Amino acid sequence: MTRLAGMAGNRGRNLLNIADRAPDGAELAVVLATDEDAPVLEDAAERGIPTETVPLREGEQRREHEERVLDALADHEFDLVCLDGYMRILSDTFLSEAPTTLNVHPSLLPAFPGTDAWGDALSAGVSVTGCTVHVVTDATDDAGEVIESEVDAGPIVTQEPVPVYDGDDEESLKERVLYEGEFRAYPRAVKWFAGDAVEVDLETGEVTVEVDVASTEGADHDGLPARRLVSDDRADTLRYGENPHQDAAVYEDYTTEEASVVGAEQLNEGAKALSYNNYNDADGALNLITEFEEPAAAVIKHTNPAGCATADTLAEAYEKALATDPMSAFGGIVALNRECDAATAERVIDSFKEVVVAPGYTDDALETLFEKENLRVLDVGELNDRTERFTEKPLVGGRLVQERDLQSVAVEDLEVVTEREPSDEELETMVFAWQTLKHVKSNGILFADGTETVGVGMGQVSRVDAVRLAAMKADEHAEGKDADGAVMASDAFFPFPDGIEAAAEAGIAAVVQPGGSVNDDDVIKAADDHGMAMAFTGQRAFRHD
Repeated sequence: MTRLAGMAGNRGRNLLNIADRAPDGAELAVVLATDEDAPVLEDAAERGIPTETVPLREGEQRREHEERVLDALADHEFDLVCLDGYMRILSDTFLSEAPTTLNVHPSLLPAFPGTDAWGDALSAGVSVTGCTVHVVTDATDDAGEVIESEVDAGPIVTQEPVPVYDGDDEESLKERVLYEGEFRAYPRAVKWFAGDAVEVDLETGEVTVEVDVASTEGADHDGLPARRLVSDDRADTLRYGENPHQDAAVYEDYTTEEASVVGAEQLNEGAKALSYNNYNDADGALNLITEFEEPAAAVIKHTNPAGCATADTLAEAYEKALATDPMSAFGGIVALNRECDAATAERVIDSFKEVVVAPGYTDDALETLFEKENLRVLDVGELNDRTERFTEKPLVGGRLVQERDLQSVAVEDLEVVTEREPSDEELETMVFAWQTLKHVKSNGILFADGTETVGVGMGQVSRVDAVRLAAMKADEHAEGKDADGAVMASDAFFPFPDGIEAAAEAGIAAVVQPGGSVNDDDVIKAADDHGMAMAFTGQRAFRHD
């Protein structure tokens, strides 16, 4: 366990934050202040932390005071010293006897090193400031006088950026730097020291942190950093969020090379701007149609596919996608993976759609699409390689980060497990269904015929209910097609045969699923009993967001 000696001048909020968080098990062994009335002393005592007070005597020299500080700390065992508003510049008298000493400064050093870092940042008109945790080094001469240029000049351990907003004053900026910057950076630095992950070389002025990349024994997590840094610029404020009572904005990463709805050009400038939900759905639609090399179209509603298809022409692909569930597609998002031509555009405007996303449009297509006043037309440019590696989900108090699901299967990857072998056409449909199913919320079931969807059951808490929903969609909503003889794809294994029984009732002829259930044998037997073909992918395709 790493024990800390905290030294504060007043409230010591950073020290108390560290005490409450106990990063990597670190705990405060003692809190020392120079003022008997410093609030940090009472707050520390309430937490059961021993306290010491070493007031500055009139006429006392710097080194004399530091010797008394060392004497006061002598009865306490500690491995690291953390300063927090300790308004005394330390000399080598203290630093040579104490363990490594850290301080936090309210700016991104070397910018604004003085005592009014917040005011200096505002005066300079910067858009970003922050805080710096650094190793404290001797900033005095032989006589104990302060050398201003060497104050806050020790090796930097970590920094945290904090935005400066219009209307900020010193007090508001000071609070934001504390709560959004120092409260993150200081515990992080302590955690690194507590975990023996830091090496400090005072001669070279370098700090080496050995946790830049996370790794777990027995697994390969190369590329998942121990600390994720994200810096996006606000591209626009939105009318509202998912609901009218929620404020919202969209932020853009200008370094992204992949085609993106955030960076897309809205061609009909007179139409209303995209909403929060429009962005979310359009992103999902774009991600889906980039799965396919053939002409492909998808209609997305609430981030789920209402229909998807590939065909020889874009117009045909769109017709097949729409026919899956034209009722649910009302007010949806259309995504195309080819330049939109006039024939496709004419079909798109036949029913109400919110947004069209494509890698370009012919002049005739634009003329047709612009007939719909508020149909937003987005040009995402060339659909190049998918370069963004991670996706993330904010949580209260943090965020989840994972690699994108860029898996794909080919016919040769499928393991046939039933007595009946799938036909060549069924195998090709399995591949299409699996690539589309990746974009259906779990529990997800998808019915497909050829390279077009027939019914989609999404977001169910029971897999058999997802089958029944897909069957209902195919029976009641699909136009010109049904589930009879179709292929069913499941994003996870069937825990029981009941899902297969429900599929058989709907007319399903073949199934593709991950496999891996303890009841696989029973599920395969159910498929055999109904004359179904079944293949395993060996990998799951959950999508919960």
